[in-house]
Amino acid sequence: MTFTLAMTACNGTAKEQAHSAAPKTPPAGSPAGTDSFYKQRLSWSDCGGGFQCAKANVPIDYTKPGSGQMRVSLIRLPAENKSRRIGSLFTNPGGPGASGVDFIRQAGRSFGKDLRERFDIIGFDPRGVGSSDPVRCVDGRRLDQYFSTDSSPDDQSELDTLVAQSKGFAAGCKDKSAARLPYVGTLNAARDMDVLRAAVGDEKLTYYGASYGTYLGAFYAEQFPKKVRALTLDGAVDPKESSTQTLVEQAKGFETALRAFAADCAKRPDCPLGKSEDAVIDRISTFLEQVDKTPLGNSRDSRKVTESWATMGLATALYLKEYWTVLRQAFSQALNQKDGTLFITLADQMVERKSDGSYSNQSEANMAVNCVDKANPTDVTAYGKAVDQARKSAPRFGAFVVWGGLPCVYWPVQSKQQPKRIAAKGAAPILVIGTIRDPATPYKWAKSLASQLDSGVLLSLDGDGHTAYLQGNACITRATDSYLVTTKPPKDGTVCR
Repeated sequence: MTFTLAMTACNGTAKEQAHSAAPKTPPAGSPAGTDSFYKQRLSWSDCGGGFQCAKANVPIDYTKPGSGQMRVSLIRLPAENKSRRIGSLFTNPGGPGASGVDFIRQAGRSFGKDLRERFDIIGFDPRGVGSSDPVRCVDGRRLDQYFSTDSSPDDQSELDTLVAQSKGFAAGCKDKSAARLPYVGTLNAARDMDVLRAAVGDEKLTYYGASYGTYLGAFYAEQFPKKVRALTLDGAVDPKESSTQTLVEQAKGFETALRAFAADCAKRPDCPLGKSEDAVIDRISTFLEQVDKTPLGNSRDSRKVTESWATMGLATALYLKEYWTVLRQAFSQALNQKDGTLFITLADQMVERKSDGSYSNQSEANMAVNCVDKANPTDVTAYGKAVDQARKSAPRFGAFVVWGGLPCVYWPVQSKQQPKRIAAKGAAPILVIGTIRDPATPYKWAKSLASQLDSGVLLSLDGDGHTAYLQGNACITRATDSYLVTTKPPKDGTVCR
């Protein structure tokens, strides 16, 4: 899961070339036959708002580079001080499935002043995402049904419905995107990123990745350690966790964040849930049980706010501490007026549902990448065991998060790729950032990834919300910007408050 932003198109006609020539040959570790992709030069077009956009060609299959190609969409915010320009800062906002193009349109000017002055800040839609040959599976009506389905089934009938919806999602992806599905994983996306690095003329990669973007960055470092200039991995994902264990740990992260919200809410006069942390948690549990039995209406459309929609809205509000005010309002509205509008509004942000009932392809790309990145259980029973494990430590989120991966059991392309530790031997220092009460990427993952990487350095934020950079903490901003400019990381173990 990730907190994502509205989509915006790139258009324009004014052209300019990349700053410098690409290498004549790909670096060590790149598949043979990719020379033509590494030699390409990008043609940038003005696409409004001071941004420039381009398309790059990458092989569909790196083991057979001549078998076809895909188009990757990029956007950049040019460096403000050309005389002090260092190169390009590539970014990824997470997901998997979040649009990097939209991310830079919305957040590019939120990066630190030093970074904006000295780097072209670049976003791109990874293969299968956004405007880069997107994976498509089902229409908006079917996605509404899928997300409305009870994701914490209480009996066999509800489980059968969930299985049917999961099978339908997977079948839709096979029908509409079968040719893309084997090739959309992180391994290939990391290879694409090296092609993009060469295409903009950078000898080494400078990168900021958030959430899933840390997983992508770690895969890059493992394949191209000598091409690492500076990588910031913010809100780390642990590559050695299995597919189901990743979901179990994420559910625990949301539970930790919910506890933090509950403690804060209990201290506030406008808290509609109780006067102590435990009282707030108990009231939230009761509320979810009630919505499971009697879904709420909403004033935006005809959808019923089921337990799944309400839990998704609750999870969304935990991504940013600034949303806790909205969450208190959502509970007040739901409890006092029997109105679920704010909950479903929050949930729609999570899955990028638009007001006309259509969706971006974020949810479809998310599933497509996750299902091929690691081997998955082969039957629903194995998922049920993971759910039982998650429920014990994450009663509110365990079933919701873990059952969310069920379509991977029925996925048209089954991966044999096993989770593994990533060391990236020979890479320059890599900065890993963890937020102690992060809901979506638990802090233990940041500690684990920093210890796995031979050159990993851990920077921590004693705070709430998902990821740390761009949240406004001056200590995190200074340390991150200084590292990306100078390549000198802060002292390992530094904690910002």
